Amino acid sequence: MNTLDLARWQFAITTVYHFLFVPITIGMSAIVAYFHTRWVVKRDPEMLRLAKFFGKLFTINFALGLVTGIVQEFQFGMNWSAYSRFVGDIFGAPLAFEALLAFFLESTFLGLWIFGWGRLPEKLHAMTIWIVHIGTVLSAYFILSANSFMQNPVGWRYNPQKNRAELTDFMAVLTNKVQLVTFPHVITASYMVGGAVIMGVALYQQMRSKDPDRGMYRKATRIGAIVTLVGGLGVAVTGDAQGKIMTDVQPMKMAAAEALYDTQNRCAAFSIFTVGTPDGQSQKFAVKVPCVLSFLATGSVNGKVDGINDLKRTLPGQLQAQAKADGIPEQYVSPDQLTPTIWMTYWNFRFMIGAGMAAAFFAALTLWATRKGRTPTSRWWTPLAVVTPLLTVFGQSFGWIFTEVGRQPWLVYGVITTSSGVSPSSTTGQVLFSMIGFTLLYAVLAVIEVKLFLDYTRKGAEPFEEPRMVESDDELQFAY
Repeated sequence: MNTLDLARWQFAITTVYHFLFVPITIGMSAIVAYFHTRWVVKRDPEMLRLAKFFGKLFTINFALGLVTGIVQEFQFGMNWSAYSRFVGDIFGAPLAFEALLAFFLESTFLGLWIFGWGRLPEKLHAMTIWIVHIGTVLSAYFILSANSFMQNPVGWRYNPQKNRAELTDFMAVLTNKVQLVTFPHVITASYMVGGAVIMGVALYQQMRSKDPDRGMYRKATRIGAIVTLVGGLGVAVTGDAQGKIMTDVQPMKMAAAEALYDTQNRCAAFSIFTVGTPDGQSQKFAVKVPCVLSFLATGSVNGKVDGINDLKRTLPGQLQAQAKADGIPEQYVSPDQLTPTIWMTYWNFRFMIGAGMAAAFFAALTLWATRKGRTPTSRWWTPLAVVTPLLTVFGQSFGWIFTEVGRQPWLVYGVITTSSGVSPSSTTGQVLFSMIGFTLLYAVLAVIEVKLFLDYTRKGAEPFEEPRMVESDDELQFAY
């Protein structure tokens, strides 16, 4: 593999690894905030115990997400300096807002929540965890607005004197039509992940705990399952809207997602399973559902969906004409090919949908099994408690792999190719060394994360102890 391939592999590894923690952070913070609020409003001791229990698991996850997120941003300077120089004026703006506003909001108020028991007034203390959740959502919004610019560049112009793209309309970047469908899709998926984690942990504890605590864990199990189902419904609705926007701005991605080689003028079928030739030029076998693809792509069963082969002929001219109108040098917009890796795009799209549907089904099954005070006793519920959260986490990862692979060969669609964005001074050996180092480090962090998470899960919720205001005569001192 050359430097470009290794740089892409390294960014993929660090990004996918980092995003394992992001949706858990977003989803769990909301549910922990709900538990805490229920304690303050209803004085329900079980809600306080659940808030503290799941708050510990949330904090473990937040810490790992923080570390991996910082490392991810280093790569823009390490391996993608040409890209950073070309679009840094645009891409850096939402990232700066994310770091200076959202991240500091999260970290500051999480610290207040962790150390505020008995030190802050109850209502104010409960508010801090809600602010943490708001910070996670804002963080996601700014990050997704940067990524949406890569999918559909808006609010910019090319400066030929400085040979770089410049931001002209920040609000256009924040209200990009891709952003407006991507953000709710990711957030509802994150609620689905958070709900599944709560459901899985509580279901495990419900089956192993003594009688006094089973009712508490049953409540948490059902709350997690409900959030998972509601989040899954939101994912389905927003995903449908996202598919139509994707067809409009990136028709090749939709064609690759369905392995659709020839244009269908009406009633395009959705392929459940497809086998193509090794070169990705044609289809050998497929299992299809008539007219579904037309509806997903256009909103009409009679809608036209362009195929890969026709887009290969028409898309280059359209992109070249747009690049010429924008004044972009040809060196940035001359890809070797216009098709992404078909099999990877196709299967990740299906893995994403399949994982989400399976998780929603297991959540519904859990609600049924815990109805009217019932507690599941069969041994097969234990693997289900483990599998359901993993399905939601991996489903989000499959979705991001599909999103990023399907955009190839572009870093910013129609503006700069991936091969043009890699650092010119980076060598194959340097990238390989750093990739191996980061991968090994992440493996160690994964072991630590899993061990901590499992240890605190097995311990369960601590006995109820009502928080009391700390009384101290010590003066607050600052060290400089």
